[in-house]
Amino acid sequence: MIVSENLRADAWDYRPWLVETRRTIHRHPELGLEEHRTATFVEDKLVEMGIEKERRGTAVTGLIRGTHPGKTVALRADMDALPIREETGAEYRSINEGVMHACGHDAHTAILLGVARWFAEHRKELAGSIKLLFQPAEETTGGAEMMIRDGCLENPHVDYVLGLHVMPYLPVGVIETKKGPLNGSSTLLTITVRGLSCHAAYPEQGVDAVLIASQVVSALHTLVSRAVSPLDHAVLTVGSIHGGVRANILADEVKMLATLRTVDDVVRDGLLNKIRAIVGGIASAMGGAGSVELEYGYRSLVNDPYVVDVVTSTALDVLGPESVVWKEQPSLGVEDFAYFTAARPGAFYHLGCGNPGAGIHSALHTSTFDIDEDCLPLGVAVQVASALRLLSQA
Repeated sequence: MIVSENLRADAWDYRPWLVETRRTIHRHPELGLEEHRTATFVEDKLVEMGIEKERRGTAVTGLIRGTHPGKTVALRADMDALPIREETGAEYRSINEGVMHACGHDAHTAILLGVARWFAEHRKELAGSIKLLFQPAEETTGGAEMMIRDGCLENPHVDYVLGLHVMPYLPVGVIETKKGPLNGSSTLLTITVRGLSCHAAYPEQGVDAVLIASQVVSALHTLVSRAVSPLDHAVLTVGSIHGGVRANILADEVKMLATLRTVDDVVRDGLLNKIRAIVGGIASAMGGAGSVELEYGYRSLVNDPYVVDVVTSTALDVLGPESVVWKEQPSLGVEDFAYFTAARPGAFYHLGCGNPGAGIHSALHTSTFDIDEDCLPLGVAVQVASALRLLSQA
């Protein structure tokens, strides 16, 4: 294990470089699987550092081999932006109209490049290997799963994986995490109810799909309160409903889109069975028919307790005694780092980037989101020190 008593100072020396790197990425945001310029930028930086790299599509991996044998730790940064028009007014604002780094992935990428720089400069002292995972499409199609399928956790075999996400409700110098489930899973439901169209003046001649749908929605909204333990976590939302063509015609079909969020697959599967029963049962009882199509989204993100202990103890050493906040309950928002923690022991945590005194407090996924760039070197320091501790484990 490398011992660096001045790791935070080392990372702080990188601050101007990190800021420039982050702002360059911020000016040129790209949507999921379109991160061609960003991926090339990352590749060029890795080549400058003398780091082995491989690119598949817009996914980039880097490998730093130590001069001594040991474990392998992977660190991930997502690179994609969002279809949001930036309204920060910053000098480094997006030049791509309608696309913005409103979720901090520019910061994540800059931090991981800072981690790469530190390890590249200390590789002669390194026992083990560091893998760098620059991931596309976190916001859309699940780039993590694609990278894993392409073998990013092998050659060499990865033992542990680390990830972070900047968080504006936390001040700079603080991290937040929890052991076990941190983020929920998502399932998209397409619900169709079918009736029989007729003139509204003669409703007895038809089957009203709108009426069936209204009963279905009401019944679905009782599920979480009556079919899920208050000690579990779930939310079911019907967010879209469409049917009918005219005011005086009974609709023969209504389509609804809904999302189910849980942190437990057993709870999820139980609810899905009940949703099917409600849709089919109510529609049948009212003379129609109902069906449910499922599209599974991201899985639950479950942190490994041991790796969380490593990260939090490291943060306390690097950032100070008040630097760790424990998240009491998991979020039902999704995060595709879940696929990495399902494949290897790992930890994901939130890195404070907020500074209300400087006007930096807008929420993620908003047009005015920005970060206090002091979080960049702090993220590098925590990631580097955490990886070193994991590499030192026998």
